[in-house]
Amino acid sequence: MKVGIYGQFYHKNSGQYIQELLELLDNESVEVVIEKNFLNLIHENESIEKDYSYFSTFKELDTSYDLFFSIGGDGTILKTATYVRDLGIPIVGINTGRLGFLATIKKEEIKTSIRQIFEGNYSVSKRSLLEVSSSCGKDFEGINFALNEIAVSRKNTTSMITVHTKVNNEFLTSYWADGLIISTPTGSTGYSLSCGGPIIMPETSSFLLTPIAPHNLNMRPLSIPNGYTIKLTISGREQEHLISLDSRTYTLKNETEITLRKAPFEINMVDLEGESFLKTLREKLLWGEDKRN
Repeated sequence: MKVGIYGQFYHKNSGQYIQELLELLDNESVEVVIEKNFLNLIHENESIEKDYSYFSTFKELDTSYDLFFSIGGDGTILKTATYVRDLGIPIVGINTGRLGFLATIKKEEIKTSIRQIFEGNYSVSKRSLLEVSSSCGKDFEGINFALNEIAVSRKNTTSMITVHTKVNNEFLTSYWADGLIISTPTGSTGYSLSCGGPIIMPETSSFLLTPIAPHNLNMRPLSIPNGYTIKLTISGREQEHLISLDSRTYTLKNETEITLRKAPFEINMVDLEGESFLKTLREKLLWGEDKRN
């Protein structure tokens, strides 16, 4: 077996869990390749006897990997997706962060969880992504996709922007708002949720359009089939606006046409046996917790 490992930060008190993971993999004679910057962080904080192979860019990865471990929170998984891309390598999210809708394996349960994986007691959840292109030809540093959401928002102003929106080339509406979020089902528990959007099951074939603080108060989140194409054009008092792809933010000039559609590949997430999206919702959102009794 061959696995990759990526982490963005060395969280406080997470060293023991990283050490535990590496020891478990070593005991099973697993070939481990660690992202270079994360490996440097490990060396700075821990004494590791074994010399590990490393990778620096997505170009050094291939389909020979069986699994890809993401150590951190959901933001780390979003970054992990930019390495895995269309290779189809299943991602295992180990949560050393906070809430964690994607990174669902608790750091205190690494030993039990890894044993389940070695025994094949897991399933793979396929997650759709959004792909973006623009009339100005911006390539978004070669990472023109997002696992959670793509959002347009105002820049350097307190004034609202106007987001002229078409769906399948038919005019939908002009949102007067701070911005607009186009979310995947995976991203429905992220930025969209905080702006009043609904939660969508990961396997649902749809995207969400959720306005950010809309001034036209009758505007509500809209779910559309993920086979549709969305086109946006932004106008406002400033000459530029922001576009974010998950955690990556760029500047575009107003009147640039932005085209969004379903990406031609999916991200595979590992779900342990006995775990589910509904269970995650109950635990993370405290559904059913009644303090009155």
